[in-house]
Amino acid sequence: MPWFPGAMSCKSKVAPSVDFDHSCSDSVEYLTLNFEPFETVHRWRRLPPCDEFVGARRSKHTVVAYREAIYVFGGDNGKNMLNDLLRFDVKDCSWCRAFTTGTPPAPRYHHSAVVYGSSMFVFGGYTGDIYSNSNLKNKNDLFEYKFATGQWTEWKVEGRLVARSAHGATVYNDKLWIFAGYDGNASLQDREQACWEEIEQSGEIPPSCCNFPVAVCRDKMFVFSGQSGAKITNNLFQFEFKGHIWTRIPTEHLLRGSPPPPQRRYGHTMVAFDRHLYVFGGAADNTLPNELHCYDVDSQTWEVIHPSSDSEMPSGRLFHAAAVIHDAMYIFGGTVDNNVRSGEMYRFQCTLHEDYGKLWENRQFCDVEFLLGEREEKVLGHIAIVTARCKWLRKKILQARDRQKQKSKQESSEDREESGNQKDRPSRALPLLEVSIREADAQPFEVLMQFLYTDKIQYPRRGHVQDVLLIMDVYKLALSFKLSRLEQLCVQYIEASVDLQNVLSVCENADKLQLDQLKEHCLNFVVKESHFNQVIMTKEFELLSTPLIVEIVRRKQQPPPRVYSDQPVDIGTSLVQDMKAYLEGAGHEFCDIILLLDGHPRPAHKAILAARSSYFEAMFRSFMPEDGQVNISIGEMVPSTQAFESMLRYIYYGDVNMPPEDSLYPLPPYYYGFSNNRLQAYCKQNLEMNVTVENILEAADKTQALDMKKHCLHIIVHQFTKVSKLPNLRLLSQPLLLDIIDSLASHISDKQCTETSSDI
Repeated sequence: MPWFPGAMSCKSKVAPSVDFDHSCSDSVEYLTLNFEPFETVHRWRRLPPCDEFVGARRSKHTVVAYREAIYVFGGDNGKNMLNDLLRFDVKDCSWCRAFTTGTPPAPRYHHSAVVYGSSMFVFGGYTGDIYSNSNLKNKNDLFEYKFATGQWTEWKVEGRLVARSAHGATVYNDKLWIFAGYDGNASLQDREQACWEEIEQSGEIPPSCCNFPVAVCRDKMFVFSGQSGAKITNNLFQFEFKGHIWTRIPTEHLLRGSPPPPQRRYGHTMVAFDRHLYVFGGAADNTLPNELHCYDVDSQTWEVIHPSSDSEMPSGRLFHAAAVIHDAMYIFGGTVDNNVRSGEMYRFQCTLHEDYGKLWENRQFCDVEFLLGEREEKVLGHIAIVTARCKWLRKKILQARDRQKQKSKQESSEDREESGNQKDRPSRALPLLEVSIREADAQPFEVLMQFLYTDKIQYPRRGHVQDVLLIMDVYKLALSFKLSRLEQLCVQYIEASVDLQNVLSVCENADKLQLDQLKEHCLNFVVKESHFNQVIMTKEFELLSTPLIVEIVRRKQQPPPRVYSDQPVDIGTSLVQDMKAYLEGAGHEFCDIILLLDGHPRPAHKAILAARSSYFEAMFRSFMPEDGQVNISIGEMVPSTQAFESMLRYIYYGDVNMPPEDSLYPLPPYYYGFSNNRLQAYCKQNLEMNVTVENILEAADKTQALDMKKHCLHIIVHQFTKVSKLPNLRLLSQPLLLDIIDSLASHISDKQCTETSSDI
């Protein structure tokens, strides 16, 4: 396997083994592909800090995410460089020292660390004794840490790469990419040495820099800000891996009034989360800001993320580190005020997928029953979610619904004949829609269904080949149902799971299921120099079919030429994209509830409303209206059509963009009972930035939005000389005018009252 660091490539003597750790038999693994948009709940939470007896507070370290854990390596504690490896379990929120054997890398900071397969790779950095300021130098060594065994191994790489620190590193397409960094005298552009092979770059190549982050999103590597000699910029550059082209992303196109890019900075973090890049911290013009900035790769716009009111915000810091697990970003350590090292861990949480995931787990309000395989095993689901996500299943459901309608008509006709055409005969409630799918068994189909609801897959990890074979069955279904995202997710897991113990079983099953891509991966794995002799000496090899043995032998004797495709990979659509399209019309024929807004009907979907709102969930569970219609109002007010559509966009796919005048309506927490307070927090922030006393105070009072009413009264009291001259003030109701007088009385101090009395 070739590794190409940055604008260079390196051929190694020993290829790394790729095997999953099967030691935790009862654990659960989640895999998530970071392709498309996930909407987030803007909540920070402070997690247990790392105790000193486990590991020192630090900065200039690295963190990587593997399964359900964050691994912290190296850095410095202000006095010494470190080379310990810490592990933070994100489920238990507990710290420990990771198990290690072998010789670890020398203590260092400003190194890089990435995860590939089931290993962590640490490259370069700065070593020496910072306390005595001796033996300080940059490194170009490469170490592998295997999560399964805890083994540290130094790679023996032919040739030499210029030693560096404070560089950028990432993994893309089975290659390690290293960009720029510091060589002790100047920042580096990428240059090859010996076997390091320069990749020709073109376009607007970033200036040489250090202390910057890199992140991969949409087949591109992004570099933001950083130090370029004595100069610091806030430019964002993107590098296309396939064409090796650099582009500076301009900000001149941003509309007037749009949020500007973050300040120039260094020592910050940037992580990719679907179509978004999240930038946090760093040193910006002698300040340590703690805003979270978000860049949308599709719209090429920046925004500042406003945290929820219950957030536990991290303070500003630099030289911290960040990683993503599932739908949350974790930030650890860094240097805070007065050059103090931190041992804090923070999480930035996201929940849209959790709401739909709970709907799947609880199986409430199910309206479809899938009959699977020859034994017709039953799996329940929701028509709205399934038809929004999968066109193949949508077609099946439409066919089943047509059959159900025909059957219902026939039964109604027979009932009328039997009852003498009595018109007052009660109508029958429609049963669950039955959809037969003979080509799918229950277990892989349930994994597929979980993906439809959450954009991720969960599988039992028992350390057996059956786990891999299960995901192969899921992959087969993904191909049949044309679910490109799920295909990619399955391939990612299976290829990373193949090892010396299961490769022949996986290869044989791939051959049987005609999964050519996976079969090709297994054949290449078997014929590797370091694997071949071990594989052919196994009992499983003797039991292989003759054609497969012949194919392996021929592959070893005459490897086929590598074929490189320039065709873009179809990554499919995400949950958010599908739910957006569903609300905008794709789901119209599956609507099963009518929301009445001032008498005007708005068709919607019960399962989606119930998944995202406890108000609708309680209604549909206990007193669902017989006519299937629900009136929408908030207190005495009926929201505008625009405000109501804004709320529906939030319910369906987490969008929170709305005009200030529409932000008021979703505020009352007891209306519609959203499972998180992101919408309410956003509306409050939006209003506080744009509030005018002329219309908001009365609206806040009618909707019983007490926080906003208090905010309006605060503005009136502090700006009373101006507000008192507004014509609309005289149009307010008597109770509101009394509230204003009461607020003024509370604001005026006793001393002011005395002074006022003396003037009189």
